[in-house]
Amino acid sequence: MKPYIILHNSVSLDGSLTGFMPDMELHYRLAGSFEPDANLIGSSTVIQGQEMFGNRIPDEVPDDFVPPKRDSNLPWWIIVDSKGKLKGMLHTCRRFEYCRDVILLVTDQTPEDYIEHLEERKYRYIRTRGEKVDLQEALQLLAEEYGVKRIVTDTGRILANLLLDAQLVDEISVLVHPLIRGRDSYSMFSDVSSEVNLTLIREEKLGNGCVWIVYKPEYSNPHQA
Repeated sequence: MKPYIILHNSVSLDGSLTGFMPDMELHYRLAGSFEPDANLIGSSTVIQGQEMFGNRIPDEVPDDFVPPKRDSNLPWWIIVDSKGKLKGMLHTCRRFEYCRDVILLVTDQTPEDYIEHLEERKYRYIRTRGEKVDLQEALQLLAEEYGVKRIVTDTGRILANLLLDAQLVDEISVLVHPLIRGRDSYSMFSDVSSEVNLTLIREEKLGNGCVWIVYKPEYSNPHQA
């Protein structure tokens, strides 16, 4: 059985993921309330995070070549990176103290020098067939090999829309902020290929003007856990 997947994001009233500063403390507090075994992230989100905060990528040190010894109750960070875009950057993720460690999702067409890079640093990885990661297969293997039962993903639009198109999302959690981006809006769901019917399962008004809403997608041929 695949893990239960919760798509969580902070948006403007018109559904934009960008162009405003979300309430990050609230965003992550709500994400943590789901008590995930893992957080699913796209490689582009990692790169954008580095660019947003403008920090220089630190040099690797010997400790970056071994898995950290942290509380087993901490969530894994699952990163989709079939092209090897994060070569030379992954240690910045591994160093995050609230991350148990990183697991990469790659394919049999991922550059071999990137696979060697992962193995030299003892990163765990799951490899599926094809040019792009087969998300359904990878998620099933995460459940079987690492006991992952619940995943929260607060990544960007690309991965979120792929998960919805594959009917792999079990809940959609949205923290709506009190502003409208208008013409500059970067819509969270604009690349979803077809209509998705939703059932509201939670709504809560919060003190800073935000509203937290949680929906359950209703699929015609569900893969839901």
